[in-house]
Amino acid sequence: MIKPDDVFRIGRLGKVHGVGGELMFNFTDDIFDRNDADFLFVEIDGIVVPFFIEEYRFRSDDLAIIKFEGVDTAEEARPLVNCYVFFPKSQTTDDEGMSLSQLTGFHVIDASTQHDVGTVTSVDTSTANTLIEVETADGERRLIPLAEELIAGFDPQQQHITLHIPEGLLEL
Repeated sequence: MIKPDDVFRIGRLGKVHGVGGELMFNFTDDIFDRNDADFLFVEIDGIVVPFFIEEYRFRSDDLAIIKFEGVDTAEEARPLVNCYVFFPKSQTTDDEGMSLSQLTGFHVIDASTQHDVGTVTSVDTSTANTLIEVETADGERRLIPLAEELIAGFDPQQQHITLHIPEGLLEL
């Protein structure tokens, strides 16, 4: 059985495209293309189910048309509409191929104090500035910018990211 820690969310399936079982795929990360994946996971009723990719083509920077093996009609594709799509962590080839989505679960360390700020719960790339949402030990959620110049250290094995957090940001 696939555990939540084995995958990370990379997008959501949109409406059916045509009559041959193709779906619009709104992705937040193109790691499935950069890492030569043969399959993706689709969450159906709370369970992640593997689907082999038959073909896909990009329509824009965040939209592709995808066809899964065994999904050959619009009727077979309809139950997949609005389902989340996940990528298997085991299929990433190296740290450079790492997705921002994989930061979920990492601990954020403040470079100036070396204190654990909290755990990354999500990554927001919908704006010009990438933000990470961090849940602190007391359950509060904070948005912290994730810019290359703010990263002081990164340890994927320990799941830590050390950041130069702008002064006063955590007090907001």
